[in-house]
Amino acid sequence: MNFSETLHKHPIFDTIAQQANVLGLRAYVIGGFVRDLVMNRPSKDIDVVCIGSGIALADAVGKALGTHVAVFPNFGTAMLRDIKGEQEWEVEFVGARKESYRSDSRKPIVEDGTLEDDQNRRDFTINAMGISLNADDFGELLDPFNGLRDIKRKTIRTPLNPDVTFSDDPLRMMRAIRFASQLSFDIEPDTFDAIVRMNERVTILSRERVTDELNKIILSPTPSYGFKLLYHAGILDRIFPELVALRGVETIEGKGHKDNFYHTLQVLDNIAHRAQLNPTPADRENELWLRWAALLHDIAKPATKRFDPKVGWTFHGHEDMGARWVPGIFRTMKLPLNEHMRFVQKLVRLHLRPIALTKEQITDSALRRLLFDAGDDLEGLMALCRADITSKNYEKVQKHLRNFDKVERKLHDLEERDKVRNFQPVITGELIMETFGLGPSKIVGDIKTVLREAILDGLVPNTLEAAFPFLLEEGRKRGLTPPKTIKNE
Repeated sequence: MNFSETLHKHPIFDTIAQQANVLGLRAYVIGGFVRDLVMNRPSKDIDVVCIGSGIALADAVGKALGTHVAVFPNFGTAMLRDIKGEQEWEVEFVGARKESYRSDSRKPIVEDGTLEDDQNRRDFTINAMGISLNADDFGELLDPFNGLRDIKRKTIRTPLNPDVTFSDDPLRMMRAIRFASQLSFDIEPDTFDAIVRMNERVTILSRERVTDELNKIILSPTPSYGFKLLYHAGILDRIFPELVALRGVETIEGKGHKDNFYHTLQVLDNIAHRAQLNPTPADRENELWLRWAALLHDIAKPATKRFDPKVGWTFHGHEDMGARWVPGIFRTMKLPLNEHMRFVQKLVRLHLRPIALTKEQITDSALRRLLFDAGDDLEGLMALCRADITSKNYEKVQKHLRNFDKVERKLHDLEERDKVRNFQPVITGELIMETFGLGPSKIVGDIKTVLREAILDGLVPNTLEAAFPFLLEEGRKRGLTPPKTIKNE
């Protein structure tokens, strides 16, 4: 198979070939770019291996293109970015090498090697394919491990003995599952059996690397597939035991509950499929964190599970406890403890609120409170709540979705009328202190809370004319008297 026609469409490959020839080096495109080219998938990362100095080749190509070269001498690599005409591509250059490993580290001992050595060290057959950039066979596919066959068979397989491959670098076990989840491939049985045997090796990995692979699985088209592979391989229990704790069904007096592990994975898939069918700017911006909210929305159910002979199994308060757990889980996972964590925490805490509104007479007060509490994250919350409907009864699902449609229409109409979302009460803490001659104190906070609740309940319009008399009355109830008259304007 020859890809010369495709490569010639992109001047960068001709430039690399020319400069390699000038330096007397043999050069090859290898790895993920080749895999994606074969599969007709978009790719922006190009790995170039040469027999010799990758840094020297990168420097020559950079000079020919007038492009800055970033050199990483400790790793023997160099990179070109912002290539004219190929702005989204990044090209990394490295000399061919062979690697050996110590049992307590995934950092290899690196030596110069041949192309065969370099292909031998690759993680999977589909990533070990190369394309020649040399004049005598430009564009020829080099496939020593039948990666092309494995792509056709949709199979993830290691080039060499999988036990050695995974022992050398345990991250490859998670990468195998990640590629299977991203590409909808199977993992070859001997390769998967090796993952099961070697799963304890993931404990030497840094949490950052584990979470990076986990996030890629979460963002795959059907993430439940990756999580089921992680579970059956014995890896999930080592990296995310809180999720595994959701698994199982307990029955007492003939009353059982759903398996919350598989329910959670279905909710995650529902979020993923929704984003693929109807992507919005908000979806793209918050996609990873919305999926994390799906993963964590029921995370505290095992801790709150109780059996009531009258009603069966209950999980009262799991949303509040789960929200309290979110920062700790994010900290353990080395996820950011910023607005993304707070977004997930908010959705976990509020995920039952819209569901409750579909089961009762909807009051404006309840809607106002949901608008106020959800704020700018209302769309994400409603997406999570819709995804949380996982019944196998189609009519039941459609009924719940219609109820959500009704709630969303009412929320929209109320917001248009009252502008409650992210509202700030017109009576501020500063005005309360000025009115009654107070300093910062608990009583100021108490009055502010009463005012906010009255506005959300629709008892007082959020205007100074209406709210100020209410403020004076609340002060009077607490024995407060304004030291001076404040005129309404």
